[in-house]
Amino acid sequence: MSVFTVLFVCTGNLYRSPIAERLLPARLGAGAGGFRIVSAGTAARPGAPMSPRSAAVIEDLGGLSAGFTARRLSAELIDSADVVLGLAREHREAAVQLRPAALRRSFTLEEFVRLTGGRRFEGDPGAAVACAAAARGRTAPVAPEWDDVEDPDGRPLSELRDCAARIDRALRRMAAALAVGQDLPVSG
Repeated sequence: MSVFTVLFVCTGNLYRSPIAERLLPARLGAGAGGFRIVSAGTAARPGAPMSPRSAAVIEDLGGLSAGFTARRLSAELIDSADVVLGLAREHREAAVQLRPAALRRSFTLEEFVRLTGGRRFEGDPGAAVACAAAARGRTAPVAPEWDDVEDPDGRPLSELRDCAARIDRALRRMAAALAVGQDLPVSG
């Protein structure tokens, strides 16, 4: 099986997308080796370190924060990704504006989890992406707050922790869908 690339996108690549990037390997467990997980920001300052508060939250949740530097979203990153997951609708839209051909593999994290319905997919995890793309037009629209993970920048630590917990819940469900043959918990 070839490596499956997941690209998480937020605004500054300091909070939401680094949290997702660094927690997903922990949620995939032994299956993480089949994945390349990266993140970027639509307005990131390339080379900037992750927020120290994000690093602490990631470590508290069992992820590894060391060695992270911010990246700006680029067409090349989108092209190299098997799935692009924005932390809000504006991030998904930014990816599709840069690469319209990426529409069928670009979602918000919450949208992807909702559209895959907690199912497990046999074979390539690309089947989960195809399922989500096919389900997109057959499901009723949801309120923006269902898909958008609010930016915790400048907010109290408790709100950053709530944001990370929401991302972590979605990642646990996503890991169950993507990690073919893994026995992963779906709750969290």
